[in-house]
Amino acid sequence: MQAAPRGTLTLAQRQAVTAAIEANRTLDGALLPVLHAVQRRLGHIPPDALPAIAHELNLSRAEVHGVLTFYHWFRTTPPGRTVLHLCRAEACQALGAARLEAHAKQSLGVDFHGTTPDGAVTLEPVYCLGNCSLGPSMLVGERLHGRVTPQRFDTLVAEARK
Repeated sequence: MQAAPRGTLTLAQRQAVTAAIEANRTLDGALLPVLHAVQRRLGHIPPDALPAIAHELNLSRAEVHGVLTFYHWFRTTPPGRTVLHLCRAEACQALGAARLEAHAKQSLGVDFHGTTPDGAVTLEPVYCLGNCSLGPSMLVGERLHGRVTPQRFDTLVAEARK
């Protein structure tokens, strides 16, 4: 059996990718669980991990790349220290999410999928947080917040930057 390509992954990254593969390779449809596990371990999925994942799961690089780029949840670059997910679903839009989105982008100086220059915050869209009656909603890291106004957004970001 030919060895998997190594690319420019660090030792820690290779170990995280290997651990994610080993923990999930026997599952039906193992690719998504592997990608989730890699992102959980590293915060993102380094592009140089794709050849190893493809090799170990007996998939083509194109198949892995296609899945990685199809789902907006996956990142190929490291996120900021805090990731903010703003809900863009219809219920939140009806409750003022567009105004919150504009404020967030202006306040942080980044668009969706961007990270502030200081590396503190990454802004991501999400299409439902299941908090529809309390919109607009936002995740700060893994903590859900509802009825987020621009002023509350500023407070939450200030707390996240500490």
